[in-house]
Amino acid sequence: MNEEQTTDYAIKLDIFEGPLDLLLYLIKKNEIDIYNIPVALITEQYLQYLKMIKSLNLDLAGEYLVMASTLIHIKSRMLLPEPEEPEEEEEDPRAELVRQLLEYKAFKEAAANLSQRPILERDVFTRAALLPEETEKAPSDEEELVEVSIFELIEAFHRLVTRLDKKELMEIDLEKMSVTDIINEILDRLSSEKNVTFDELLGEIKSRRRIVYTFLALLELIKLRMVKVYQATAFGVIRIFPAVEMEA
Repeated sequence: MNEEQTTDYAIKLDIFEGPLDLLLYLIKKNEIDIYNIPVALITEQYLQYLKMIKSLNLDLAGEYLVMASTLIHIKSRMLLPEPEEPEEEEEDPRAELVRQLLEYKAFKEAAANLSQRPILERDVFTRAALLPEETEKAPSDEEELVEVSIFELIEAFHRLVTRLDKKELMEIDLEKMSVTDIINEILDRLSSEKNVTFDELLGEIKSRRRIVYTFLALLELIKLRMVKVYQATAFGVIRIFPAVEMEA
């Protein structure tokens, strides 16, 4: 069995984030001025992310491909030579995209602020999970845990997959597993251990199949708002916490 055909289980990425989220993430990651986007660089990185998403068995929403076409079109327009004597000043090809990003960013920040306000009868049936620093495996005071975005997760998991020995991809893997099985494993571990790292979830056997199934299980749990994922530093250890306190 070729390990490239990992599973027919797919998750639509649009239930988590959209193409504008990915663009904002790339702008922030590269510390770019949103009013002066280097389209060639962002287009290249955007297309790389689409390849990573497909390699991890995620079902790309059509809007991601539309945005890819838009970026390529803008890039091609910016490569065209300017006319020697333009009749009228043309608008920057990036202007409409910048307007969309600024508008989306404003709404996203407003929604985030509203979500942090107390809501009547909210969380009546659940108890809040222990804060990461209150748990047994919390990092030292010098480390600050930051919640990981979906795109940072994709990067981290793609790095794990590509680090595997290519010989392993041709090995026959008879291990029986499903995404549901991995979800139950994660919940069982969190019930007894309160928080776990991704490496601890994988165990000693780190096959491509196991990594992708665990990744998909985590995405499903994030979608259901049952877990939260944190990192102390960029490219650091990924640590998973329950979204609400779980009974052992």
